[in-house]
Amino acid sequence: MQLFYVNEINNNVAELSEAESKHCINVLRHHVSDIIHLTDGKGALYKARIIDASPRACRAVIDEIIKDYNKSHVKLHVAIAPPKQTDRFEWFIEKSVEIGIGEITPLLCSRSERKEIKAERLEKIIIAAMKQAIVTEKPVVNPMISFDRFLNLTKQSREARFIAYCSENNTKPIQKSLVKGHNATILIGPEGDFTPDEIQLALSTGWTPISFGNRRLRTETAALVACIAYNIINS
Repeated sequence: MQLFYVNEINNNVAELSEAESKHCINVLRHHVSDIIHLTDGKGALYKARIIDASPRACRAVIDEIIKDYNKSHVKLHVAIAPPKQTDRFEWFIEKSVEIGIGEITPLLCSRSERKEIKAERLEKIIIAAMKQAIVTEKPVVNPMISFDRFLNLTKQSREARFIAYCSENNTKPIQKSLVKGHNATILIGPEGDFTPDEIQLALSTGWTPISFGNRRLRTETAALVACIAYNIINS
């Protein structure tokens, strides 16, 4: 199945962006009356029929709506301090969307080397990953926020909350900590790890420590391992 992304659907008609239109008409050679599949990132798969095969503004009328297509009934939220190298964070974004993630919050920690993100660039990566993996619900990417403020905003959350960090005294491994059917938020620190003060603050406000084993993983690798573990448990 080839999936196209549209920003919105009005009066049962979807208009593809110029980039999507060119791919649909010039590359894939679709014509009027051809059936294509669309999503607007809100969880539904649309079966649509092309009524205007313009390579600049292809339009299609919706024939069928499949609600909650491939939608997960649980949500993983990863709050991660982006690595210094932009491509590593973008790699994590792409792969986490393909595997399954509900929400991503970039964290600004004491040892963070990257202090800003390019939201527009991440949006393009997310949409491309959605189309690749046939994902119909677009993950939320929040603005970057300080570690302390994030903990304050989530202190009343009823979701399972975990913090991963390097420590010989760390407790249960992630695969024994996650519970099937439960939403979860996982904190992943920067390349220098969380500071002792940050770890203590999280533990004192109800976050549960988890381990990824004896190997020291890169920030983006640890975050992806969390996504894989969570989706395996909830498959």
